[in-house]
Amino acid sequence: MRLEKNESILSTIEIDIKKVAWHSLWMTILFSILGLVLYGFIYREYEINITLLGLLLTFLGFILLIVLHEAFHLLGFWLFGKVPWNKMDYGVNLKLGVAYATTSLPISNRSMKKALLLPFWMTGILPVIIGYMIESPILVLLGAWLIAGAAGDFAMYKELRKIPNDSLIKDDPTLPILYVIKKDRSA
Repeated sequence: MRLEKNESILSTIEIDIKKVAWHSLWMTILFSILGLVLYGFIYREYEINITLLGLLLTFLGFILLIVLHEAFHLLGFWLFGKVPWNKMDYGVNLKLGVAYATTSLPISNRSMKKALLLPFWMTGILPVIIGYMIESPILVLLGAWLIAGAAGDFAMYKELRKIPNDSLIKDDPTLPILYVIKKDRSA
């Protein structure tokens, strides 16, 4: 990560990606079961037909929601952190096996926490609610998977809660690391 001349690192927040992956796996199983059990209570019965087309559409829906998850991080940086679009980036880190969205500018801790959780609401909770409303167990499952997929965001959020809201947070562009930084006003 590149620091500007007037920036210095006060502390580092790093998550254990393997631990988060295990949490995400268990949460995926748990939320899938809970989502379908609740669906059964609401509608008394349901049927999931497994077809090649259905599997393909489910896979494409999952990929679309992952892309939207990262897009909502970018929207959060812009909306809450006032970051210009040209100071943001997104992609896939194949080595770590994760999609990412990042900004090169520091934003307040308050803004970072909001940007971290925006995808949870928009690609996790909202699809589950819509899935229940339109009687789509597949959409409920996709939302459950994206809720579990936000495990890394929640791990970062948990650590950020320990830091004052007005602290400046800078995202590492390649690793799941956040830096609490200080800007020297005299530089």
